[in-house]
Amino acid sequence: MAIKRISVLGASGQLGRSFQHLSHHFPFEIEFYDRSQVDITQVADIENLSSDLIINCAAYTAVDLAEDESGEAYQINRDAVQNIAQHCKSRKIPLIHFSSDYVYHNSLRRPLKESDPTRPKGVYARSKLAGERKITAICDHYYIFRVSWLYGPFGTNFPKTMLRLAKTRDALSIVNDQIGAPTNTLDLAGMILQLCSNPGMLSGDLSGIYNYCNRGTTSWDEIARCIFAQSTDKAIDVQSIPSKDYPTKAMRPRNSRLDLSKFDRTFGIEIRDWKSAMLDCLTFLKTN
Repeated sequence: MAIKRISVLGASGQLGRSFQHLSHHFPFEIEFYDRSQVDITQVADIENLSSDLIINCAAYTAVDLAEDESGEAYQINRDAVQNIAQHCKSRKIPLIHFSSDYVYHNSLRRPLKESDPTRPKGVYARSKLAGERKITAICDHYYIFRVSWLYGPFGTNFPKTMLRLAKTRDALSIVNDQIGAPTNTLDLAGMILQLCSNPGMLSGDLSGIYNYCNRGTTSWDEIARCIFAQSTDKAIDVQSIPSKDYPTKAMRPRNSRLDLSKFDRTFGIEIRDWKSAMLDCLTFLKTN
């Protein structure tokens, strides 16, 4: 199907802002809505949307706070997603939605496939899986992308936190036993807009769940060293520690490596390695 008009929900978040940054490169009419314009928890707000495709970037993402705010987490990550899915089904339009590597959290020690068991731990993770299940139960035409360790030039994220801390600290303790790959929001948004440019890639028979992240495998301490090597004038001592020495209210997956073979087979869009994407983001932050 040819896409001419797109609605992007959650426009004020780091992913939504990345879509805005790239939108002028693509031949679509794209309308961006933040929560003040379209409250996805309100069915009436969603019913006013008129487009050929909805891209849902809205999510409750405060992983630890979700343990205390479970009602709000489920309202946004499950119930509001159900509202969007029902709207897309009634209008017979595709839905693009973003989920998380947190939904896996199983004991496998290899890159995770979309068909692998999901055993989410914590409110955030369970609410994201619940949202996925609403979409798959309701929608006829959908694309769910499970992404890991999202970051980019907009919003709050790990690289920007590291750069902020480096201004006042000479040493930082960073966990080294959570393994995966970060996902650059500009790469993710660009990939989605590229899909939208090719009607054949958004055919209904390709509906499903797909992993997506930048290629390669790394850990949080290695990412921190990369950031400091490229973006700070002073030496920052990164002290590698196990997760047990940095307790958090919500449990983090140890294995967040995502198998990208299904995405590669289906769409054939190039995905660059995590370090190249990270360096581009750091350059963007430095020059802007």
